[in-house]
Amino acid sequence: MESSDYNLLKSQFEALVADEPDVLANTSNFVGLLFNALDKINWLGIYVLRDGELVLGPFQGKPACIRIPIGRGVCGTAAATLETQLVPNVHEFPGHIPCDDASLSEIVVPLIIDGALVGVLDIDSPITDRFNAIDKEGLELLCSAFCESQSGRKFI
Repeated sequence: MESSDYNLLKSQFEALVADEPDVLANTSNFVGLLFNALDKINWLGIYVLRDGELVLGPFQGKPACIRIPIGRGVCGTAAATLETQLVPNVHEFPGHIPCDDASLSEIVVPLIIDGALVGVLDIDSPITDRFNAIDKEGLELLCSAFCESQSGRKFI
């Protein structure tokens, strides 16, 4: 995808949530929009921070790991560092948690609302090197728009 495609997705997402106060509905639509817009992915979802660990939230794809400790795997590392993790080959990532053997690359973006980590956006692909700097920048833009749209609300 190009940067302009991510900007279009941002506009589409903002239109979807403009008049909807329900965080669960907005999170589900965010996941659905991205899953259907991105190519060459096999899983996309949100892990929500609950009592010091990441717990599976709205997603699209095969059933997934339910709980991930902070600091473990790609998702846990993104949550611990508050930095996007772009992993070209998950088999080379120390401590990778294999929820689906078909997944070969991954990107995880922390979700920060009102200054606090609330979860992560996790996207898996069945091909290596699926995600690049444009994807990272675009997904961070989308996650920022998502977080801004849910500001002041209790996260799911």
